[in-house]
Amino acid sequence: QVQLVESGGGLVQAGGSLRLSCAASGRTFSSYAMAWFRQPPGEEREFVAAISQSGSSTSLANSVKGRFTISRDNDKNTVYLQMNSLKTEDTNVYYCAATNLHLSALHYEYGNWGQGTQVTVSS
Repeated sequence: QVQLVESGGGLVQAGGSLRLSCAASGRTFSSYAMAWFRQPPGEEREFVAAISQSGSSTSLANSVKGRFTISRDNDKNTVYLQMNSLKTEDTNVYYCAATNLHLSALHYEYGNWGQGTQVTVSS
C-alpha cells in the first residue's frame, strides 16, 4: 500500500497554469505506475494522464494533449501534473492514483487513491 497526498489545486483564470503534486509515502514509490484522474459530478472518474514506474512512458487523454504534462521524481516520491492553457471545462476534483501493475488509463486498475484536490478555472 502507498499513501497519496495531492496538493497544488486552486482557482485560476482560463488560459492560466497550475501544477499539481502528489506525494507518496513508503520506500517503494518507484514500483508504482502513477496516474491522474478527474471526476465530474455524478460521473465516473475520467482519465487524465499516467506515467510508468521509471517515467520513460506517459499517456495523456486526448482532451489534455498539448496542454498537460505528467512527470515524476522517484527520489522525492512525487508525481506532478503540469496544466497549461487551462479551460473552464478543466474544472474538477483531480485525484492521484497508484498501481503496481502497468501504466493504465482504467481507473479500476488503480488500488491506491489520494483524497483529491479541487481545480477551478474561471472564465
